[in-house]
Amino acid sequence: MAKLILTHEVTGLGEPGDIVEVKSGYARNYLIPRNLATPWTKGFEKQVSAIRKARKAREIASLADAQAAAESLKASGVTVTAHAGPAGRLFGAVTGAEIADAVKAAGGPTVDKRKIEIAQPIKTTGDYTVSVRLHPEVSANLNVSVIAG
Repeated sequence: MAKLILTHEVTGLGEPGDIVEVKSGYARNYLIPRNLATPWTKGFEKQVSAIRKARKAREIASLADAQAAAESLKASGVTVTAHAGPAGRLFGAVTGAEIADAVKAAGGPTVDKRKIEIAQPIKTTGDYTVSVRLHPEVSANLNVSVIAG
């Protein structure tokens, strides 16, 4: 088992700044190479507080604000324009960053691209539903329309 400090959110494991214990292979082959975590040492305890402070500054402060943002996202969908072939198949896939930019351009709340969960890769034009985690207790479904451009 390896003791790590998470530097980014890992679904099912924890938030940035959390100290977790995982199997050494998972740490060595997945978390550390992708810079999702760093090995735990006494010296990193100071970094943990800095990571937590930065996380608090980024996330939506209160539950009421998160619920209002969720209602705003549910009420309005976003449109993402992507390069596509004649059959509607995209050259690449729609990413969380593109969806976050589309939400911001549509006048919606600022959404962190890492908080957008895309169940299946979006590789064709059409309408999709993605989940956005706004707060640990609030999640919203967002309708995304992908058009060829």
